[in-house]
Amino acid sequence: MSDFISNAWSQYVVGIVVFGLVYCVFVLLVAARHKVIRDAQGNIDKTTGHVWDEDLRELNNPLPMWWVGLFVITIVFAVGYFAMYPALGASKGSLGWSSKGQLEAENAKAKAEQDKIFAKFQPMKVEDLAKDPQAHAIGERLFLNNCAACHGSDARGAKGFPNLADNDWLYGGAPEKIIETITDGRRGQMPVMAAAVGGPEDVRNVANYVLSLSGAGHNSIKAELGREKFKAACAACHGADGKGNQALGAPNLSDKTWLHGFGEDAILAMVNNGKLNVMPAQKERLSADQIKLVAAYVWGLSNNATKTAQAQ
Repeated sequence: MSDFISNAWSQYVVGIVVFGLVYCVFVLLVAARHKVIRDAQGNIDKTTGHVWDEDLRELNNPLPMWWVGLFVITIVFAVGYFAMYPALGASKGSLGWSSKGQLEAENAKAKAEQDKIFAKFQPMKVEDLAKDPQAHAIGERLFLNNCAACHGSDARGAKGFPNLADNDWLYGGAPEKIIETITDGRRGQMPVMAAAVGGPEDVRNVANYVLSLSGAGHNSIKAELGREKFKAACAACHGADGKGNQALGAPNLSDKTWLHGFGEDAILAMVNNGKLNVMPAQKERLSADQIKLVAAYVWGLSNNATKTAQAQ
């Protein structure tokens, strides 16, 4: 870590860069020298004067002037670059340029252009945005770039990732609730409830009772035995009728939507092991205007607004 709290690394970089530049100048000067060699008769010898294997000689041709010129231009360019840009260790250069500064400037320019587009959408309600073709297209693109990795390109989700195209909502499907979810994220937790329910047979009975709530295949005797256990251990979150509680994010157990798997084994695993599901907050990635457009797109998926927007 000492490299990051002292200027030794910077000095090392400066030393390497300066040495390389000086060495290039040295090579150019040495190579540009043309030593005239004469033989015993006084004639000019155009070789280096070295002889190998009795008669092999190396011509001592001077460097082509075009090559020398390009080399000089390269050195001059390097000196100018080092002076203007942050190429010498911690030096910021005379222009004060940095890749971070350029990125921030480009982002600011892009944001200014985006703000011009978003300005027309700011006074509109989410329901109206969902029907606007331009708003729908922008919302869809934002969704694909930021949400599709989990929820799928068609927003129908997968195991552990909610389907956003139906009307089954854990925390509510009103526009303000969707905006709240996207902005701050969600943290849904189903605690381990096996001990509260009772023994293994009690847990199995409760699982069958839960299956009976949605009309799925179940053992009716076990379901009846699990009814009271459900009311005692599960109804506080899921409700006495099993229809859930959106204030808590407790899912509706009486429909046919199963986020983490369907069947007795899946319910047993949930009761015995619990589950933690996290929807990350997007407020650091998306602006308030962008979140509103994504919310409009998502809301429109389950409210037939998408087809309306495409038809316009």
